[in-house]
Amino acid sequence: MTEARSPAAPSAALWERDEELAAIAEAVDVLCADRHSPGTLLVLRGEAGLGKTALLAETRRIAEQRGCTVWSARGGETLRTVPFNVVRQLLQPALVSMLPEEAREYLGDWYGIAGPALGIADPGDGQADPQGVCEGLVAAVRRLARRDWPLVLLIDDAHWADQETLYWLAAFAERLADLSVLVVVARRPGEISGVSARHLDAVADAAGRPVTNLSALTPEAAAGLTRATLGENADAAFCREVWAVTGGNPYETVELLAKVQDSELEPVEAHAGELRELNRSARGGGLVSRLEELGIDATRFAWAAAILGDGITVDLVAQLATLGPDEAARCAERLRNARILTVRDPASAGPAELDFVHPLIATAVYNSIPDALRRAMHGIAARIVTDSGRGAAAAARHLLEVHPDDDEELVWQLREAAREHLAVGAPDAARRCLERALEEPPRPEIHAHVLYELGSATFLTAPARTIGHLRTALGMPGLDDDRRVDAVIRLSQALLHNDQMEEAVRTVEAEAARLPAGPTRMRLQAVQFMWEGVHAGESLTPGRSERLAELAATCTGRDNAERALLILRGFDAMMRGENAEEIVEICDRALVNGRLAPGLGWTDSEWGVELLLMLAGSYAYTDRLDRAEALYSEALQAYDTAGWGGGHLVLAHAYVGLAHRRRGRLEAAENSLRESLRLAERVGRGLPLYWTAICNLVDTLLARGHVDEAWAMAERHGFAPPYPSTVVLPDPRSVRGRLLLAVGRTKEGVNELEAAEKAAAARGHHNPVHVFAAADLARALATEDPARAARLAVDVRRRAERLGTDTAIGEALRVAAALETGQRAVRLAGQAVTYLESSPCQYEHAAARIEYGVLARSVPDLERGVALARSCGADGLVERARAELAAGVGLR
Repeated sequence: MTEARSPAAPSAALWERDEELAAIAEAVDVLCADRHSPGTLLVLRGEAGLGKTALLAETRRIAEQRGCTVWSARGGETLRTVPFNVVRQLLQPALVSMLPEEAREYLGDWYGIAGPALGIADPGDGQADPQGVCEGLVAAVRRLARRDWPLVLLIDDAHWADQETLYWLAAFAERLADLSVLVVVARRPGEISGVSARHLDAVADAAGRPVTNLSALTPEAAAGLTRATLGENADAAFCREVWAVTGGNPYETVELLAKVQDSELEPVEAHAGELRELNRSARGGGLVSRLEELGIDATRFAWAAAILGDGITVDLVAQLATLGPDEAARCAERLRNARILTVRDPASAGPAELDFVHPLIATAVYNSIPDALRRAMHGIAARIVTDSGRGAAAAARHLLEVHPDDDEELVWQLREAAREHLAVGAPDAARRCLERALEEPPRPEIHAHVLYELGSATFLTAPARTIGHLRTALGMPGLDDDRRVDAVIRLSQALLHNDQMEEAVRTVEAEAARLPAGPTRMRLQAVQFMWEGVHAGESLTPGRSERLAELAATCTGRDNAERALLILRGFDAMMRGENAEEIVEICDRALVNGRLAPGLGWTDSEWGVELLLMLAGSYAYTDRLDRAEALYSEALQAYDTAGWGGGHLVLAHAYVGLAHRRRGRLEAAENSLRESLRLAERVGRGLPLYWTAICNLVDTLLARGHVDEAWAMAERHGFAPPYPSTVVLPDPRSVRGRLLLAVGRTKEGVNELEAAEKAAAARGHHNPVHVFAAADLARALATEDPARAARLAVDVRRRAERLGTDTAIGEALRVAAALETGQRAVRLAGQAVTYLESSPCQYEHAAARIEYGVLARSVPDLERGVALARSCGADGLVERARAELAAGVGLR
């Protein structure tokens, strides 16, 4: 816009914002037109003072005029360490207006997960999963958005939002397509880095449209605004100087013109030289000088308001600034008249909350407080917050700023705040509290405990930091035996997640060696065997399986350490291809009345998810799919109920998919595995759980006959060497070799399968269903090297008979039949059908039935194979059988 703009405009900061206002109005129109329309996300980016807040205010005006519900929130420079601060501002008013029972009913299962983060429910005793809390917050907003449609969410100063809010916002923005809501986010460029910056970038990427970058006013607009404010008699030279002094910044222009009015300066060229001095008084040192001119009490009031940062009331400021109520009220009035403070919402009930007129003013006032005084005032603010009963977590942001002074009480408060942060799913906030507690420092007898707590807080987000903290803690006195063992196990888990498998094993082995025989030592031994069991490297501790079998033989399952050893023994036996009946008997002894024992559940943290995945995997690869499926489904339900997301949910969906794949429910398997892979993308590529998702998805797509899609998926997601350092079910080398054969890269496929066989042999892994490389290799070499193929087929048959499952024997007979001709091939194929008909694996049964139908030239068997393949979703098998039926050559 130019100087023709009417002085009656809603805000002077909206000059030259026609394009932005049109986009906002269009977005509101789209929202109001259809409650099933996709959501819209607008991102406004601009330096301080360019009118982002004014555009949000205008968005509110337009939306409310159209009958929309509008919720808003704002980040604060001094509030970035307060977890969920901005999302609480956004949602609390709507939730607090409900009765507690209504909010609980409305949020359903998410109430206990998202409620504590939103401050409407008490947190539990344990550590909440950040991903689960984020999912709960997304679900809460989605439900509220449907209830309050048409809904507009406004977030100002998003660059100063807390990390937890930005994590939620990025996740929510990804899912706007199926939710009719308008989200408008305003932020400055730059300002932040690291994780928060990545979340903000993800928000911008999710918008699906270019970010709106706000520019400064043109000289013409500055002149129009000057004349609209000071009168048409403002001459051109004066107007040009207004623009030059402010750089076209709308906020600075408005403030400068207000100063011109206050000083009754005539807007003519002769007075243009005075504008620079007036402008200096509105910012930085000039603002501080102007504040000091209001008097020491007003200055103290402004300082106290800057320390509080949020929830600023005259009463609270009076306590912090040690002012009487009357004097505090007078100071507030003086600061409002000086355009330093304003009333946030004059129409709200209860004590009026104050806010700084602009974040630039808040920053200038906060930075003007002498360092020592600022730290002392934060300490007083922490006491005021604590005395109000709001808890240690609410006081934490002030405690973080207090000068270290060997204060035992401060250390206790920070540890308590960290526990509260962990309970609501804010480990990064807990980390800051515990790091600050170490600066105090803690007393020698509790120093190791603080380090242990810090290591636990960083475990999910920074395993490398956890390693350092826990190693230091273990090198200090103070940890009792149980806590020391907990620290050793947590350290080994962090080493595992940091891809330091051998060091993880050595850590628990060394600690176990120094302990006498008993449950504690057995627990460490079980952890050692567990890490060795999931390690996919070719080096193996000599005699490991024998030692594990010997130790497990003494276990009756009377406690969880013994149950863990039984599970580990069962898994080792399964991977080695020992007798399936004996494996199942060992695994069953680890259960209590057929169920997981207390303390060994999917959400219990003492043992970790790896142990239970081993148990379920042992059942899955010994044809006890009913038990494996029950465990996988229980995991998925447990994580959904507890709100656990991230890696836990990735694995749950992946292994549910694995169970479907083993059953032959290929479409269901594909759906579960695609969901697992989608979640794994958020957690991070290259991790073992990512490999589990992509390996099983590629295997499932190959079983369906979708070869091109399987190859494209493998290429897109890096399903190629180098392989992960932990065991993946099924064997990724075998799956990769099968894929290469399927796309016609036979030589590479043979090489990959040979490498899979060599790696499996080095580890003693001879289960032919888990590592099926030998079977595929035999088929691939049938023409080129029939003698070697025959030897491989015999070896596969021997391994299958040792394992003794119908699936293993039936698959081995399929391989043998593929290498034979004539009636011997028919007889072997028929035997394969007999075994696989009794197997729970319907896809393999369908394949065997079709192969037998072709060899025996039997139309009924082909037709039955087609029916089975169709029920599995095995399109490739169906097409093959149909082709045979269509050809009809030699069929009976």
